[in-house]
Amino acid sequence: MANTPSTETLLVVETLDDQRGLARDDLLDAHARAWKWIAGPGTWLTGAERLAVVREVRQAAQCDLCQARKDALSPLAVDGHHDHFGKLSDPQIEAIHRVATDSGRLSGAWVEGLLADGLSDGKYIEMVGLVAMTKMMDSFAWATGAEVASLPEPNDGEPIGYRPPGAKKSDAWVAVVKLEDVAESDGPLYGATAGGVHQALSLVPESKRAFWALGEPHYIPMSEIRDVDTKVRAISRAQIEILAGRTSALHQCMY
Repeated sequence: MANTPSTETLLVVETLDDQRGLARDDLLDAHARAWKWIAGPGTWLTGAERLAVVREVRQAAQCDLCQARKDALSPLAVDGHHDHFGKLSDPQIEAIHRVATDSGRLSGAWVEGLLADGLSDGKYIEMVGLVAMTKMMDSFAWATGAEVASLPEPNDGEPIGYRPPGAKKSDAWVAVVKLEDVAESDGPLYGATAGGVHQALSLVPESKRAFWALGEPHYIPMSEIRDVDTKVRAISRAQIEILAGRTSALHQCMY
């Protein structure tokens, strides 16, 4: 993600602040809030650990093992060690690097292997959320020609260690919270419906909320999701979905 774009960029800027007046304020504000949230303690990871995850997301783009696996017919055909900073456990490094670089070929068996190696499902989901948020913000920087954001200093504090009481294993690789199983202690999780994409991070409610608080300004608000004629963005809903569909196809996303 740190590579200089080879094609003409949409904007000529250096930092997030330089985008004021060029990009929507709600979008830039969402980035600022996301970095502040990432720097603090989460549900299962400290602020320092969460920032270490972000560093590994960026490092994965330069990892020789990740590149070799991505080029191979099967990632299982390539053994080796990830290029990493040594701040997180081996299962954490494997999870971060694979999700960041080859998400289209993950499997339930791979996740089970991580859990067998000592990674908790809660930490896995929190890290998946952090990977997705980092990729979203760094990709925005790349597309606009800006440098990726400098990382803030971590905030002190311990993870809250909250697990939703209604979380259970069903049709996903890890436990999720179904709409009918949401508890008051979970806080707001869904609206009237809860599609699979919304359930994906529900094992860690704070991560689910933070991801969508960042994601909606990049896409459309969930309140507009069923309005095919929404005028909430400068381009039409059809144009939005053409871009989303093409991007998903390129990344082998089941979207």
